[in-house]
Amino acid sequence: MTNLEQYTPGPARGAQIRKDGEKWTLILVRELRHSPEKVWQALTDPAHLREWAPFEADRSLGMVGMVKLTWLGTPTPLETRVTRADAPKVLEYNDTRWELEPFGGGTRLTLWHNIDRRFISWGAAGWHICFDLLARLLAGEPIGRIAGAEAMKFGGWQRLKAEYAKQLGIETPNWPPQAAQNS
Repeated sequence: MTNLEQYTPGPARGAQIRKDGEKWTLILVRELRHSPEKVWQALTDPAHLREWAPFEADRSLGMVGMVKLTWLGTPTPLETRVTRADAPKVLEYNDTRWELEPFGGGTRLTLWHNIDRRFISWGAAGWHICFDLLARLLAGEPIGRIAGAEAMKFGGWQRLKAEYAKQLGIETPNWPPQAAQNS
């Protein structure tokens, strides 16, 4: 059995949503046992991102400027602008903001992600799994990436999606969409 086969995500936790007009923001918080500098490297270095993130980057995200992000399951890279890279405190690009703050000998990592309200629990479940994979990578125990369509097939993702929907008080579309149309 591989480490990936042994992985089961914990319960949904640390999520909030904020609404500003038509804009919805998912906020996830995770406390990690590693320094902000080590977490920053995992958030910005392309080799580290390939181990846990739902996208690949063609360069480091640790500096302001253009970068191509290729989200898993999408064939075309997305031209993205890193608008803020204040190591090791704040990283911003597109609709995503990461905040890192020292906490109890480690780091409190906060993700702010603007997302279509219909898919907030989907995003929360996906990012939850990514955070787990990030924590394992930082601990020197990487198990490989679970993201995109692969994550949706993963049993833990379905459970997390339902838990986050309940926790956040939101309804989510059925998956796959065709099944909802044919019922």
